[in-house]
Amino acid sequence: TVNCLDQHVEKSPNKVALIWERDEPGTAVHVTYRELLDLTCCLANTLKKYGIQKGDRVAIYMSVSPLSVAAMLACARIGAVHTVVFAGFSAESLAGRIMDSGCKAVITYNQGVRGGRTIELKATVDEAVKNCPSIKHVFVAQRTDNKVQMGDRDIPLEEEMTKADSVCPPESMDSEDTLFMLYTSGSTGKPKGIIHTQAGYLLYAALTHKYVFDYQQGDVFGCVADIGWITGHSYVVYGPLCNGGTSVLFESTPVYPDPGRYWEVVQRLKINQFYGAPTAIRLLLNYGEEWVKKYDRSSLKVLGSVGEPINREAWQWFYQVVGEGRCTLVDTWWQTETGGICIAPWPSEEKAEIVPAMAMRPFFGIVPVLMDENGKVIEGNDVSGALCIAQPWPGMARTIHGDHQRFIDAYFKAYPGYYFTGDGAYRSQKGYYQITGRMDDIINISGHRLGTAEIEDAMADHPEVPETAVVGYPHKIKGEGAFAFIVLKEQTAHVDHIKEELKTIVASKIAKYAVPDHILVVKRLPKTRSGKIMRRLLRKVVTEQSSNMGDVTTLDDPRVVKEIVDAYQKYKKSCS
Repeated sequence: TVNCLDQHVEKSPNKVALIWERDEPGTAVHVTYRELLDLTCCLANTLKKYGIQKGDRVAIYMSVSPLSVAAMLACARIGAVHTVVFAGFSAESLAGRIMDSGCKAVITYNQGVRGGRTIELKATVDEAVKNCPSIKHVFVAQRTDNKVQMGDRDIPLEEEMTKADSVCPPESMDSEDTLFMLYTSGSTGKPKGIIHTQAGYLLYAALTHKYVFDYQQGDVFGCVADIGWITGHSYVVYGPLCNGGTSVLFESTPVYPDPGRYWEVVQRLKINQFYGAPTAIRLLLNYGEEWVKKYDRSSLKVLGSVGEPINREAWQWFYQVVGEGRCTLVDTWWQTETGGICIAPWPSEEKAEIVPAMAMRPFFGIVPVLMDENGKVIEGNDVSGALCIAQPWPGMARTIHGDHQRFIDAYFKAYPGYYFTGDGAYRSQKGYYQITGRMDDIINISGHRLGTAEIEDAMADHPEVPETAVVGYPHKIKGEGAFAFIVLKEQTAHVDHIKEELKTIVASKIAKYAVPDHILVVKRLPKTRSGKIMRRLLRKVVTEQSSNMGDVTTLDDPRVVKEIVDAYQKYKKSCS
C-alpha cells in the first residue's frame, strides 16, 4: 500500500486515484489519493481492532467501489491476505473458498447494485458462513439504504470506521510474503487458490500497466473488469495505483441503461485507455454502430482486449467503429497465474505492425516456447503447439494455497523445466504468437474460466442423474457456452422438469454464468475400456464434426457414437 498510496500522497495528495462510475449513469464519485489513504487506514485499523493480524485471510465479497478497493489495500497494509470472491458467485461457491483458505472474516455490502437491480450480498454471505467455523466477524458496509438482518458476528463497517484512526503504520513485509489469494477454475472440480506475493506481483502489474497501454501521467485508465477477477486486481487496483494513475471503477453493465453505456462513460470521464472483454464487444456489436457513434470518443488513445482470444469480427469492430481506426488495439494474453500481461502487441518499436486478433509479442522477460506431444521444443515459424514459458518472471504465482503438489502437477509436470499455460498457440511466419484456446477440459464463458468438471460435479448431485459430461462449444456472444450430456435413471419421466432443476443446481452451486445452454439426454456416454469419458468425441458432435471422429478404437463400445449423433440431430431439429 505504501507504493500504491503513501508515495503519491506525499507528492500529489489531491490527484484523483479512483473514479467510481456507479450503476446509475452520471453519478460518478471522484476519490483522491489522500482520501483513499484515509479510507484504507480507517478500514485497516477497524480490522485490527477485531483481531485481524498479519497472515490472516480475509474474504471480500463486494461489488466494485472505492470501499472494496480500500478493503483490499487495508488487508495489504496490515499484512493480512485478501481473497476477493466475485459478487456473482453463489453462497456455496463463497463458502467453499472461505473454508479452503481458512478466512477469519468477510467484508461485504448489505446489497449490491448492478444493471438497475439490487443483489442480495449480505444474505448470500449469511447463507455461506453458516458452514464456516473459521469466520469470526462479518463486516457489513451499506451500498443501499435498505436494512438487512444483522447477527452476533456482524459489524456495521462504516460506523466502526468513523471511530477509527486515519493513520495506520504499514506492516513490514518480506518480498515473498503473500499479498493475496485468488481462486480460479482447474480441470478437476475444486477451484484452486492461486497465491501471489508482494514485490514481484506489484512490480509486474505496474510495469505491464505502464508499457502495454503506454500509460502517461494524467491519463484516465478505464478497465471495466470486476475486482473479483485477476484483471480487476492487476489493472483496476494494483497496477494503476502503483503508477500513480487515475483508475475507473465500473459498477454497471455494458447495456444498462442502454447499449451506449461504455461510450457515454468514455465521453463523460474522458477515458484515455479502455480495457474490456471480447464477450462485451460481441454483445454490443449486435446492437449496431449508432450506439457508439452517438458519443464523443476522441479522448481514447488505446483500446485493450482481455479474458479470451478475440475473434476477427469483434477486433475489426472495436478498432474501426469504437477506435475510429486511430487507436492502438492491444489484444492481451495472460492468466490468473501469470499475475499480469505476458503477450501483447505493445510494447514494441515505434510504428511496428499490429496484426488483428493476435497477442503477438512477449513482454520483457517472458520467453514463450511451443512444445510438441513428445515434450520437445518446436523450432522455427509457422508452427503450432502447447504454449509454455521457459523462465520465471516476477508476476508468476508461487503456489496453490494448501496444495503445492497440485501446483507442480498442474503447471510444471507436463513439460518438465517449463511452465505449461494450458493453452495452445500458433507462431506465425514472422514469429508472432496467436493463442488458439485451451488444451484441457476448461471452457471460457464470457471471459470466465470454468472447469467442465465443476459443472459436472454440480449436476451429479441430482438423484435422477447418475452420469454427466459437459463440453464447450462456440457461442456467438459468450465465446464459448456449456453443452451438457446427461444419462438419466431408467424410469425417469418429466425430462424437462429435470433439466430445469439441473440449471437451478448449477446456478446455486457455482454461479448463473455456469448454467449450460443445452442439456441433451443420452442413453450412455462414450467411455474408454478403463471408464474414462471421451469428451473429445462429444466436442466433435456439438461442433458438427461427427463425420471426422478420429480414433474410436479405445471406446468400450464404438456403437455409442452413432447413438449420440442421432440424439444430437433429433435435439437440434426440436430446437429449431
